[in-house]
Amino acid sequence: MDINVRSGDTLWYYSNLFNVPLKLIIDSNPQVKPSALVIGQIIKIPGYQVSSYKIQANDTFWKIATERRIAVDSLALLNPTVNPRQLQIGQSIRIPVKVTYRVVNGNQAYDYQVLTRHLNELNEIYPFIRNETIGQSVMGKNLDELQIGRGSKVVHWNGSFHGNEWITTAVIMQFLNDYLLALTNKESIRGLDVSPFYDQVTLSIVPMVDPDGVNLVLNGPPEGEFGQEALRINEGSTDFSGWKANIRGVDLNNQYPAKWEVEAARKPKEPAFRDFPGYQPLTEPEAIAMAELAGERLFEKMLAFHTQGEVIYWGYEGLEPPRAMTIVNEFGRVSGYEPIRYVDSYAGYKDWFVKVFRQPGFTVELGEGVNPLPLSQFDEIYQETIGIFLASMYM
Repeated sequence: MDINVRSGDTLWYYSNLFNVPLKLIIDSNPQVKPSALVIGQIIKIPGYQVSSYKIQANDTFWKIATERRIAVDSLALLNPTVNPRQLQIGQSIRIPVKVTYRVVNGNQAYDYQVLTRHLNELNEIYPFIRNETIGQSVMGKNLDELQIGRGSKVVHWNGSFHGNEWITTAVIMQFLNDYLLALTNKESIRGLDVSPFYDQVTLSIVPMVDPDGVNLVLNGPPEGEFGQEALRINEGSTDFSGWKANIRGVDLNNQYPAKWEVEAARKPKEPAFRDFPGYQPLTEPEAIAMAELAGERLFEKMLAFHTQGEVIYWGYEGLEPPRAMTIVNEFGRVSGYEPIRYVDSYAGYKDWFVKVFRQPGFTVELGEGVNPLPLSQFDEIYQETIGIFLASMYM
């Protein structure tokens, strides 16, 4: 919600007027110097939308504000050209509406278009979100990273490394929406005050690593050469429900130089719907973008969300730091998932992250069944995962 600065206004005043934490207003306006506001300057207030209201008989600003439990001066601020003493029946005024509801519904077929729509809506309501395009998919879709918070501890989450695991993106995005709601409305999540997390943690989130693969699974092959090649790789079948790879048939979570040669020796030797690690490590733009991001952000811990199995993989060749065990045990406690230290599988993002940065890295396998997991599991998976999201910030 945009407002215009009046004489005597301060960001502190806006924080009290709209009951929004001052730090969120400051971070929503990075180009503004808080101590030197200029009359007429536009200020973004997070956590609000604006609705239109038509004046009815006997209306006053006080009556309208009282009915909606908002401050009278908020109406004056949003309607600077309206004389409150001369309201006219039928006249339209702007009313601030505190957002107390999710705009993200994760319980749906969550393709790249749904993700893009939700990102746009969240960015509009919560302008303290920082956005960066870290690269593009094979087909040119943006790989978006979101950053929330101002802490020195950078915690990273990602989803949909595999096309048919798109439900992981839906889970991440719904929790992100709940976190943003709690921050702006000064609420807790599961009894936990999340406001301190904003100061202590910077969240780095790449909700959909493989947008081409996700769209292929959910929407079928695209027109043109990429769709034709995907059909050839899929042996002519239009059922792409088992497709894990990117649009070129490369498994992005087998692309990393952490015993890559071991995986290459026992996996498909050419593009396939799953498991082909590429002809060499880090050939695919999606995998490269994620590797470069890790190098730039220097995550304090990293969580890659996959499906399925209700387990959390957390070790690699003994290179994981001792505190990784404490963290994963807490993840297991709050979710019911089983921590598994080592497994005979390599070349994944978690493996490479632990190998290169010697920081805690986790592959979290959500839900149980056959991928893609059905949406009938969404609510249960979401409830299991909330504790992991929270613990990743407080551990």
